Amino acid sequence: MEISKTTEMLLKAKEEKKLSFAAIGKGIGRSEMFVSALFHGQARATAAEAGKIVARLGLGKNRKEVVAFLVAFPSKGLGPVVPTDPLIYRLYEIMQVYGYPFKAIVHEKFGDGIMSAIDFTMDVEREKDPKGDRIKVTMSGKYLPYKIW
Repeated sequence: MEISKTTEMLLKAKEEKKLSFAAIGKGIGRSEMFVSALFHGQARATAAEAGKIVARLGLGKNRKEVVAFLVAFPSKGLGPVVPTDPLIYRLYEIMQVYGYPFKAIVHEKFGDGIMSAIDFTMDVEREKDPKGDRIKVTMSGKYLPYKIW
């Protein structure tokens, strides 16, 4: 996935203001994951949310461009190739290794269906561990059964 110029501008302003995604999210009533998705063109803000982000980041001179980016309907996904970024690739690798086992357990517990990526939340936490800190990812998606007709 290529990073857009607007994404670069948003991330640079965030860094310069020493703000976290969580702090920006608190200002618009959204989660840190949603704000990060907005910045990376994977989610869509309301005009009011976009305006608050522009103001918070001091991007008034680029307001039109940034607001247009944040409120646009996104083209979601990484693209058609295997990701090469090590952290993203590991998530891909997890699905390669545990995707079918995960699917089997979901079907066993819920039936034939899927986990929604639309009615979905994800949280990332740091867990202290004497052997090395751990990354805890919690995904919660609505179960959607396949229709039988």
